[in-house]
Amino acid sequence: MLRQICTTGGVLSSTSCNSFRILSGNVIPRSASRFNSLVDSFTLKKEPKIEVPVPVVPEEEVDNALITKSPLPLITSRELKYLPYGRTARQAWVESLDTLEERKLGLVDLHPDVFGTFPRIELINTNVKWQQDYKKVNWAWLPRRSELAGSQRKPWPQKGTGRARHGHRKSPLWYGGGKAHGPRGPKSLYYMLPFDKRLHGLCSTLSVKLAQDDLKIVDTLDIPTDDPKYLEDLVDQRKWGVSVLYVDDSDIAPKNLALATDTIGHMNIMPVYGLNVFSMLKHETLVLTLAALNKIEDKLIFHLNRHNPFPPTAQKIPYGKFI
Repeated sequence: MLRQICTTGGVLSSTSCNSFRILSGNVIPRSASRFNSLVDSFTLKKEPKIEVPVPVVPEEEVDNALITKSPLPLITSRELKYLPYGRTARQAWVESLDTLEERKLGLVDLHPDVFGTFPRIELINTNVKWQQDYKKVNWAWLPRRSELAGSQRKPWPQKGTGRARHGHRKSPLWYGGGKAHGPRGPKSLYYMLPFDKRLHGLCSTLSVKLAQDDLKIVDTLDIPTDDPKYLEDLVDQRKWGVSVLYVDDSDIAPKNLALATDTIGHMNIMPVYGLNVFSMLKHETLVLTLAALNKIEDKLIFHLNRHNPFPPTAQKIPYGKFI
């Protein structure tokens, strides 16, 4: 603005403009005093500040707002044993069954070796076939030659007839005779699947359930009422699917949940030691309590990292030598 006044022939002279240019130097010209007086007389117009009125909220409304505001979910960190290097823990929401609407209480850490392993479909299929076959019984039975009724006389003489030699008609060579090596049922088809296949089958199934968002973790299995309609509405509201499996750490289920699921065929309760691959795949949603989660992780992590003093390739030592 001062430069514009100098060039337009205003009040300031050229010497004043030159003095303005060298104000930062050591030499102060005589016209500097006149220049300073002119600058002091020149006042810049400042724009007035616009004050925005702030609304005043009553104290009662502030208190109500703080009370109704839902707290942020908490991240619950758990001690994960044998955590592999370079892998992070999985996380899942912890919910509550107190209300029909989904109410999240926080987050919980899950071990990646149990809930984040690579899903081996062949092991899951092997476990399912094993569970379907080990309870079958072969009832086939055929009688032997000694168990058939009838005479044991020769059908014809040994010689003179030209026919083949036969001892009696109950021989396996005859139609209607006994069976030489037939089935002798009932025979159980039970067999034990190798330990490693059962162990990794459980880990793969739990990982698949978590990846498909079919694994729900709750604080407890307590519900406010024993009405089956409440449990069905809760499952429909949270979109848990058709069938639900509830797993707790105790054999004794909560009273309200036991009475509510008694008349519902597609909802079952199971203790933690009975958890298996077939039951988890049979139900669309798996619901675990925090206590059941701790027991499942402790057992599986222990067996995944345990030391085998007698590996299959080592020579077995008879126990009689140590007695």
